[in-house]
Amino acid sequence: MTPSTAARAQMSLDDFETLARRAPETVTLEFINGKLGVKPVPDQRHGAIIMWLLRQCMQQRPELALYPEQGLKVDSYRTGRARADGALAPYDHYAAQDGEWADPAGTLMVVEVTSFDPDTDRRDRHEKRTAYAQARIPVYLLVDRDADLLIVHSDPENGMYRRSVTYAYGETVTLPDPVGITLDTEKLKDYAH
Repeated sequence: MTPSTAARAQMSLDDFETLARRAPETVTLEFINGKLGVKPVPDQRHGAIIMWLLRQCMQQRPELALYPEQGLKVDSYRTGRARADGALAPYDHYAAQDGEWADPAGTLMVVEVTSFDPDTDRRDRHEKRTAYAQARIPVYLLVDRDADLLIVHSDPENGMYRRSVTYAYGETVTLPDPVGITLDTEKLKDYAH
């Protein structure tokens, strides 16, 4: 951990990983910016959005896989742990790594789908965006169900994404390189609340 993160961390990374291993299946824990976070169990529409996206990725880029609920080491010095709703990487990319938390190197895109809980703004729109940029993951796709939008963050540099483009459900979204997938998002209207 960096000195500033170590000074404010709620627990050590080892303690977090022990706690995460022992957590019941109904709870997903994350450790971002030295703080423990609890991610709610996804609802059915959340899962449907991930499956829709998984199909799009497989059809257009069969050499890649969208790994649901992928654990990643994040933040500048890999001192954080995030469980992405989806992580796009070459097929079998994470199979060579041991443990629950993978090195993000080689991950082309991460996906988060907002949940209807009070922490989603802080977690998905801010903390994870920063953590994924610090880990230099090229693309962060946020499906914002509160606003029926997709936000594509790209070009990570100095711990921040330099580009962010917003699309409404129904628009055609071309995900930038290295992803290179075009999404017809009309189907997402079926999952709107």
